[in-house]
Amino acid sequence: MEELIRRFEKHLSVERNLSPHTLRAYRQDLEEFRAFLEQGQAGGGKGREAAGRIDAIVLRRYLALLHKRNRKSTIGRKLSALRTFFNYLVREGVVEVNPAETIATPRAEKYLPKTLSVDEAHDLMEKTQGGDLLALRDRAILETLYSCGLRVGELTALNVAGVDLVEGLVRVVGKGSKERIVPIGAKARQALEYYLEARGTPAGDEPLFLNHRGARLTARSVERNLKRLLLQAHILKDATPHALRHSFATHLLDGGADLRAIQELLGHASLSTTQKYTQVSIDQLLNVYDRAHPRSRKKS
Repeated sequence: MEELIRRFEKHLSVERNLSPHTLRAYRQDLEEFRAFLEQGQAGGGKGREAAGRIDAIVLRRYLALLHKRNRKSTIGRKLSALRTFFNYLVREGVVEVNPAETIATPRAEKYLPKTLSVDEAHDLMEKTQGGDLLALRDRAILETLYSCGLRVGELTALNVAGVDLVEGLVRVVGKGSKERIVPIGAKARQALEYYLEARGTPAGDEPLFLNHRGARLTARSVERNLKRLLLQAHILKDATPHALRHSFATHLLDGGADLRAIQELLGHASLSTTQKYTQVSIDQLLNVYDRAHPRSRKKS
């Protein structure tokens, strides 16, 4: 199994060109399954299980174990990783059938994405002030995340040449190395101009956002800085950089933007992924209705 996982990971990296983050997730899920097999919990006794002896019963035992300590969405992701892995093994002739094909994916819990209100987003930007380089960088990061709806990994992967401040466009490389062009608003362009000017107009192949040591900023650092800036702006929400992406989509939808256009801006492969934002808007509308309509207001 260890050798097969290594070959599978190489396939994902070379042939499918998946990101390091996605490769790491696949590896972790498959290593967890391998540990389950080696601990003899698969029902076949102690020792290692050959890939060809793994059937749906073994996988169901594994999923039953996962149910004790994982959410349904996590179990669904791990099952998806196994299904992809065994599809690869079928293609390579290692196994004849994919034992995960007949196992239904658990219905994931429904959740609504965390968002900031328009006023909270405005306060966050306006209260992130300062003339030093790191303060200018943080303001540019917030404005760019909210203006373009980028994933944090897409933001940190940007180089200076990826942003056209004259045309107001950003060239983004998203999931699966798919490229898209998104517009960037006037406030974000201005914040980026101030930041890049303070850096001394860097070369196009340099990372757009740097840490205090002059290296490319990481996603973890962006998240840590955002928590600090939220407290600084007196916004008591446990929001992540992804919440700014959710806010971008929700606020566009509330402003009358077409769902298909939002799908393109976010880089979603499926419209169904984008449709969750309609539920956010409907819920907000119902809350306003409940508070405002005289025949709907709850008695105090």
